Amino acid sequence: MIAFIGRRLLSATTTIALSAVLVFLAVQALPGDVATQVLGQDATPEAVAALRAQLDLDQPAAQRFLAWVGNALQGDFGTSLTSGESVSAQVGLHLRNTLLIAVVTVFTAITASIVLGVVAGLYRDRWPDLLISGVSLIGMSVPEFVVATLLVLLLSITVPVLPAVVLDEAGAPMTDLLPAVWLPAMALAVVMTAYIVRMARTSVIDVMAGEFVTTARLKGLGTWRIVTRHALPSALLPTLNVIAMNIAWLVSGVVVVENVFNYPGIGQLMLEAVYSRDLPVLQAIAVLSALIYVVCNLAADLGAMALNPRLRTRERSTS
Repeated sequence: MIAFIGRRLLSATTTIALSAVLVFLAVQALPGDVATQVLGQDATPEAVAALRAQLDLDQPAAQRFLAWVGNALQGDFGTSLTSGESVSAQVGLHLRNTLLIAVVTVFTAITASIVLGVVAGLYRDRWPDLLISGVSLIGMSVPEFVVATLLVLLLSITVPVLPAVVLDEAGAPMTDLLPAVWLPAMALAVVMTAYIVRMARTSVIDVMAGEFVTTARLKGLGTWRIVTRHALPSALLPTLNVIAMNIAWLVSGVVVVENVFNYPGIGQLMLEAVYSRDLPVLQAIAVLSALIYVVCNLAADLGAMALNPRLRTRERSTS
């Protein structure tokens, strides 16, 4: 187990480093820079040069990147080139807002998808399965911004019970943001549930066809007892990675949905940073996103090993 975690941590370090390098190179390849963006097209060359020197943009790219790495290893991600605020504080504030959406979405989507997946698997090729599979297929096919627009039309215009857009700033109290969380969370939950339902359904069908389920039936156990005590833990194994990737997708910031609702999350911050060429903010978000994906994948692998003792045995044999 320790060796497994050690290998994953080494892989995580490599992933995070490559993410930072790729984001740095991508921003360098964009036309213009933050000095031109801040001062505008009518700025004099002297003013642009002075601002570039003030922001250390006149230094070689490699030197700026190495200086950023050295500071990042000490927990200092620098200062935003546009706002002048601490990058760590700025990213942390927007991440808090995205986590508020993520918690609501994850709780709703995982609960609904596992229940619907189990029902669809148990009633394979009958009307509950056909209905659930059909709706989930539609949910997988429709883009997030379409789902978000339909929810706004239904719950903000036709029946005005929820706000269509967020008017609060990123630093607003969470209690002020809470009413605006539900529409983005619902839009994301539709898409997330659709993917997990398909995987859960397939897993339940495979597990229910296994020999140990047949043996349990011969012993006189009821269907739902077999599902809850025996089949469900095995059926969850292939679903864990899908759940982990969806959680990472949520926490890293869903750019489209946050932009539709003007929600001050990490996705909207990333869009603003791309537009303004704010490299320190972009690099911090890249490192954070890579870290979230790695942690979620590691948690899924550890969860699978906890549910399936054979995986622990296999891991010890390969160590």
